[in-house]
Amino acid sequence: VQLQASGGGLVQAGGSLRLSCVASGLTFSRQTFGWFRQAPGKEREFVAAIRYSSTTYYADAVKGRFTISRDNAKNTVNLLMNSLRPEDTAVYYCAAGPSIILSNIRSSDAYAYWGQGTLVTVSS
Repeated sequence: VQLQASGGGLVQAGGSLRLSCVASGLTFSRQTFGWFRQAPGKEREFVAAIRYSSTTYYADAVKGRFTISRDNAKNTVNLLMNSLRPEDTAVYYCAAGPSIILSNIRSSDAYAYWGQGTLVTVSS
């Protein structure tokens, strides 16, 4: 299984970025996908998730600014990030897992597969 995340970079506050995660070696349509982030000196935290049904979930800190989506035909999950803030600066990780129950969807422990991370830096 491979999850290849891309799209990170440097952006000014208020700007936008789109992260992509291309998955291989798994049954894409059956996976729940999540994005997590880890800022320097902080623990990894949940950002957003999308189930096989395309139902979406967001952390309060990004709700209304970030949008997660999936394209089953391209084995790709995207995270569109608008109105970026300096506090969004972090390494962003794509994760996947089958049969994640709703109560665990925000827990990194529930995800079996992880990508390498992509750095997002938001300047003020």
